[in-house]
Amino acid sequence: MATRKSTKKTNVSADELKLYYREMLLIRRFEEKAGQLYGMGVIGGFCHLYIGQEAVVVGLEANSKEGDKRITSYRDHGHMLACGMDPNGVMAELAGRFDGYSAGKGGSMHMFSEEKNFYGGNGIVAAQVPLGTGLAFADKYKGSDNVTFAYFGDGAANQGQVYEAFNMAALWNLPVIYVIENNQYAMGTSQQRSTSTRDIYTRGEAFGIPGEIVDGMDVLAVRDAGEKAIKHCRSGKGPYILEIKTYRYRGHSMSDPAKYRTREEVQKVREERDPIEHVRGLLLANKYATEDDLKAIDKEIKGIVNESAEFARNSPEPDPAELWTDIYAEATA
Repeated sequence: MATRKSTKKTNVSADELKLYYREMLLIRRFEEKAGQLYGMGVIGGFCHLYIGQEAVVVGLEANSKEGDKRITSYRDHGHMLACGMDPNGVMAELAGRFDGYSAGKGGSMHMFSEEKNFYGGNGIVAAQVPLGTGLAFADKYKGSDNVTFAYFGDGAANQGQVYEAFNMAALWNLPVIYVIENNQYAMGTSQQRSTSTRDIYTRGEAFGIPGEIVDGMDVLAVRDAGEKAIKHCRSGKGPYILEIKTYRYRGHSMSDPAKYRTREEVQKVREERDPIEHVRGLLLANKYATEDDLKAIDKEIKGIVNESAEFARNSPEPDPAELWTDIYAEATA
């Protein structure tokens, strides 16, 4: 891939920029490896890759703090890694192995980590939006200043429960950031063909919810918009909507040949707007890193990802008795 040119000077520190580069590269390499393992039959079922969208979750997590929550859809591996979940546990879960985050029973779409306040990939389109609103309600009820990131796509934005959630969040001033990851295509239908409004974030206006459009291929733009949205929520002003314009390079899932768009369209985005290449360009232009430094980071990341693949392969499959666990929770008075 050609390097995305950037001579822009930045006031971001070298350490911050390297961190964003490393985190986005981890997601990219992890997803590439997951795609390989899927093709080899190690990963089964559905598998939705996050390749191309890395700047969204990395930029937003840059401003999160302990206790903040996140919930998303079935395209969820990037969110897990960005919030600090262990790549070994994530890959093992993708492979349906016992050492995975959900003991091999959740697979790609239904992972969960109470420790990292990650409340799942959710397989039902837009189901995570009212659930995320409920998480924010819990924080409001308990009097904390934590926020919830409720991620959903441009396709999910047309589901009715989204607007029921908007209404309740606005009515009760809930600290939830609705993150619309607008990757231009809902499964196989472009936004232009499926959405009556040009901009999706404006649908919050009917409920008095402010919002904005963000360049989702620029991690610094996402970080800055996220900082503004988080400040809004933490100060008790209620929900906020970020429509983050991004782009996925792969099909909707591993079974999607993506014939609804041209190879030239995808290649153009890769060459001109790739989020990782953008940060790479900034690191080099600002002399924050050399080519050798970046090669060393890539080598380190590949080692982590290869280790996660081996860990997944060596993890045992769940015992059949696991079918009967994690079904009910005992309520306490």
